[in-house]
Amino acid sequence: MDLRTVRRSIVEPALLLLPAKMESPQAVVMLLAIGLQESLFEHRRQQGNEPARRFWQMERGGGVHGVLTHRASAACAAVICAHQDVEPNDMAVWQAFERDDVLACALARLLLYTDPSRLPDLGDEAGAWDLYLPTWRPGAYSRGNAVQRTELRKKWVSNYAAVLEVLRSPRPVSKP
Repeated sequence: MDLRTVRRSIVEPALLLLPAKMESPQAVVMLLAIGLQESLFEHRRQQGNEPARRFWQMERGGGVHGVLTHRASAACAAVICAHQDVEPNDMAVWQAFERDDVLACALARLLLYTDPSRLPDLGDEAGAWDLYLPTWRPGAYSRGNAVQRTELRKKWVSNYAAVLEVLRSPRPVSKP
């Protein structure tokens, strides 16, 4: 799926479910960059049928559980779940991801919100990477060797640049 379509059909509707303070160009950039990094907006299940789901590749016992229980996000997550007709528990939400990209995106935004750091300024690719790593805890990075980590970092740089191009360009731009 191209980035403009993801933004228009998933990210923007998801942000409308959240308090206005969570909607910003910085949030859009982070959601699109993380989605590209995690799934290229092609894979709704983690490759190898691992436990992560949807474009933001959230795991039932990881990001899903965290968003549903964290003091900064639990109440908002419950409201979003009710709006999307999903019980606010780990299994129900994780299973609902199979059919609901907007729910997954809204919870991905809430996951970013649980980090005490503010969202990086537009163009602060390194700051965005520094927020992504501890918030998403990508296993390929934490378990990877130096070469794999370098490749993941390069992929992030490319993905982040592609997202900025979409926001700055009036013409259609595809994934890297």
